Amino acid sequence: MTSAGVLRRFGAMLYDLLLVLALLFVVTALFLPFTGGEAITPGESGAVERIYQAALLLTFVLFFCVFWTRRGQTVGMLAWRLRVERSDGSLLTWRDALLRLAGACVSLAALGLGYFWIWIDRDRLAWHDRWSGTRVVVLPKGKGQSG
Repeated sequence: MTSAGVLRRFGAMLYDLLLVLALLFVVTALFLPFTGGEAITPGESGAVERIYQAALLLTFVLFFCVFWTRRGQTVGMLAWRLRVERSDGSLLTWRDALLRLAGACVSLAALGLGYFWIWIDRDRLAWHDRWSGTRVVVLPKGKGQSG
């Protein structure tokens, strides 16, 4: 199968970003009763603030890792006919997914250079693809769902 290019990956990421933001809003709303309806502001050092930050991080991690380990696709990847898989074509393990997610954050934090690396990599892999032993492939039309 063909490795996914930068623009297709960013398209799927945009879809997923909207879903993750919606989930983070829900998590935030769930914390409002514990703060008397007041916003939790950065820099607060209370227990609620630490639990809130952990809940946001956990939501973010679970969104990607559950989809990647169970189906090989997030909702955005499904829409763009993409699937993430190990180099042997199998589904990711939790270790693979966590390593890939951490690496993807590094790839983005470096001004996206980890993604743009696809343009010069002989196998069209991003930094985090190489680091985690995974790849993102384009599925043929009519095969949007993993099997």
